Amino acid sequence: MPLTKTVINTPNVPKAIGPYSHAVRVGNTVYVSGQVGSHPGTNKFDAGIVAQTRQTLINLGNILQATGMSLDNVVKCTIYLASMDDYKDMNKVYAEFFQKDFPARAAFQVAKLPENSLVEIDVIAVDHTA
Repeated sequence: MPLTKTVINTPNVPKAIGPYSHAVRVGNTVYVSGQVGSHPGTNKFDAGIVAQTRQTLINLGNILQATGMSLDNVVKCTIYLASMDDYKDMNKVYAEFFQKDFPARAAFQVAKLPENSLVEIDVIAVDHTA
């Protein structure tokens, strides 16, 4: 049976700042585009890595919710940091959202992120009930 590609966009997160979808579902797997810590509606950022990481993970959760999933379905995270000096504080917030059965993960320092964000995270999630 051929797999169907479904594009997911939700008003519960900031609008995409480029030509991409919030997420794409193929079969029981959802690929979520990188999200930053801006607030829906205002696209404003709170200061600091803690606040931006928290809002980034909330945004990711809202996208997954639009697919009928949650952060519990995440199997892979890729984290992009403007500075590795923020790694420890980012991890503290990350641990609030992922407390057991941790997804696979990679973290990188990059030269610059969109909108001068301090953190961007993309995820892959799997619907285990499908």
